[in-house]
Amino acid sequence: MYPGNLQAIPGKKYCSILVCVLILFSFSFTWYYWRDSDWHPVMLLSCKDDSFKNNLTSLTGQLKNDDIGRMVYEKPQTLKPQRTDVLLVTPWLAPIIWNGSYNSDILNAQFHQRDVRVGLTVFAIKKYVIFVKTFIETAEKYFMLGHKVNYYVFTDLPNDITNITLGEGRNLIILEVQAYKKWQEVSMRRMEMIRDFSAKKFIYEVDYLVCLDVDMRFSDDVGVEILSDVFGTLHPSFYGKTRGDFTYERNPKSEAYIPADEGDFYYAGGYFGGTVEEVYKLTNFCHNAMMTDKEKNLEAIWHDESYLNKYFLYHKPTKILSCEYLWDNSFGVPGFLKRRRFVAVPKNHHQIRNKREHPFQSYT
Repeated sequence: MYPGNLQAIPGKKYCSILVCVLILFSFSFTWYYWRDSDWHPVMLLSCKDDSFKNNLTSLTGQLKNDDIGRMVYEKPQTLKPQRTDVLLVTPWLAPIIWNGSYNSDILNAQFHQRDVRVGLTVFAIKKYVIFVKTFIETAEKYFMLGHKVNYYVFTDLPNDITNITLGEGRNLIILEVQAYKKWQEVSMRRMEMIRDFSAKKFIYEVDYLVCLDVDMRFSDDVGVEILSDVFGTLHPSFYGKTRGDFTYERNPKSEAYIPADEGDFYYAGGYFGGTVEEVYKLTNFCHNAMMTDKEKNLEAIWHDESYLNKYFLYHKPTKILSCEYLWDNSFGVPGFLKRRRFVAVPKNHHQIRNKREHPFQSYT
């Protein structure tokens, strides 16, 4: 019994009233906090800060302000491929670049919008310094015309490189390095040097790297059509060969080993490239594999080229350059070869280096 008119409130009813009171109190408190603060629920939907929004606004504004201009060109034909005499795409959908497979005007416009900077690396060690002048002079006529280019020349003889007149936005940068007794050691160490300079220098100066042999000359246009995340080049001695003909490293103990039933193409060691980040990955792999083999007293059959082919087997290039981009005129001119853009300079190998000669292996 309860005194006076006070009556007992059943337990369940009492709990319900208490819950309602708590809900009303929470709602009132929350509303008061929202009303007097700058916080808004929409913030819950964003995982980015204001700097991201500002950068995004800046980027979209820049795109709107770019003067792209009109471009008039022939419409692509879905049922009419540009070439039917050569392979234009790999099984992993990487394009193979041949004359007639691209429109340079469209590509130049796209790359100019991005203000792309290209670095070109060559090694001119010991007697190879004699090739620098011809290499740079012909590059000025044909390589990446209208784009910003840094020529990076690795050499042990910086005083032997003569002054060469360069176009606007193009620079010659001499990187002094030590010489090694054997040319094979130079060939193998260049992967290490490209890797190291990619991390400490190239990454801050260029967007793409093109890594070439110096004992060559440009003889036709080589432009932004070659650029991609990571690209390789068909070796001119093996473009029509079978896997059995490829001179991969066949020693299972070597880090460069490729089994007889594997392999897509045979890539030239003297012509590869990509973004600085991807070139760093490639050269780091090759150098580490070489050092591992060296500890086992092993040397791959074609040195850095063997490791490059191993890398491209399991890390497919995103673009492949046809042998138009690497040719030896002593091979003649087959019908499918419409242009010879980068060709070997005739030379006496025995005067330049002593080596066991790979058939036409001037490109390593």
